[in-house]
Amino acid sequence: MNSLSNFDFSVAFAVAEAFIIALYVVLDGFDLGVGILFPFAPRPAERDLMIETLAPVWDGNETWLVLGGMVLLGAFPGAFAILLPAYYVPLALMLFALVLRGISFEFRAQGGPLQVVWTVAFAGGSALAAFCQGAILGSFVGGGLQVVGGRFAGGPFDWLSLFSIITGLGVIAGYGLLGACWLIWKTEDDTQIFARELAFTTLLCTGAAIVVVSLWTAFSVPQIAERWFTLPNLFLLAPLPLIALAAWIGVLRSLWGPRDWVPFLCAILLFLASLGGLGASIWPQAVPGVMTIWEASSAHRTQVVLSGALLGIVPVILAYTAFSYWTFRGKMPAPEVNT
Repeated sequence: MNSLSNFDFSVAFAVAEAFIIALYVVLDGFDLGVGILFPFAPRPAERDLMIETLAPVWDGNETWLVLGGMVLLGAFPGAFAILLPAYYVPLALMLFALVLRGISFEFRAQGGPLQVVWTVAFAGGSALAAFCQGAILGSFVGGGLQVVGGRFAGGPFDWLSLFSIITGLGVIAGYGLLGACWLIWKTEDDTQIFARELAFTTLLCTGAAIVVVSLWTAFSVPQIAERWFTLPNLFLLAPLPLIALAAWIGVLRSLWGPRDWVPFLCAILLFLASLGGLGASIWPQAVPGVMTIWEASSAHRTQVVLSGALLGIVPVILAYTAFSYWTFRGKMPAPEVNT
């Protein structure tokens, strides 16, 4: 019992939150990315096949979003009380986009004269959800939230800035890259060629966004510059950008290669290294410039209960997710062309 009382739950929950965010970004990222690529599909048959690659797995991907919110509320209520009102608008827009996307996913399969409407709604909902996530990320990492007495004291649109718009567009490009690489892995023939071409474009846009965000934060946030460019941190953190660069090159070199799974794996590695870099930049801040994870933490008893719940829930979700992807592994057959 003494060892449990001395255990640093705050660090454990911060690691758990980072793990959940990474899983959500990867799993729902390619899901949203396929929707973002929808308008660029050359034929309706390609769009139908793109939907079919998602049908077995898409509804379970957003489980991680709900779980991440639960961990933030239970483990770091101080941060939750600030971040929720600060991001009411983009969170509401994101949830609206996800609901619209889910509805259009189901109704589009029914065909009929409104299918084009549901196609547009699916693509628009995917892009809006991705943009909101990126804008929240940019506002969060950039800091500058107005907090008075542990409460958010700013306006409803303080999250919207040039930097958050850039990060929002960067996440759209990044999710598009994940979606294109997913389609390379899961499809063949014309659909795969279309995905390879779009993967190249989104890879360039994603790389540019990563460079811009990295330089912007380094030059505009003194704490981040100090974290990255002082010894020994310079050597300790150097592997993260090097891994990201290697992953970016890996995607580029494998786009037209024989192993269709390699671009997707490298794209995932690129995202994980980038997220790791952002995490290293703000650690151990729960709200950058406002409070640390220890200042934002809940009571010890709450942490014990929450840890027990996570130990019971997370393995079940992981098992279900792994089972779904294993069951529906393999490529989707090419769409039939009516002549």
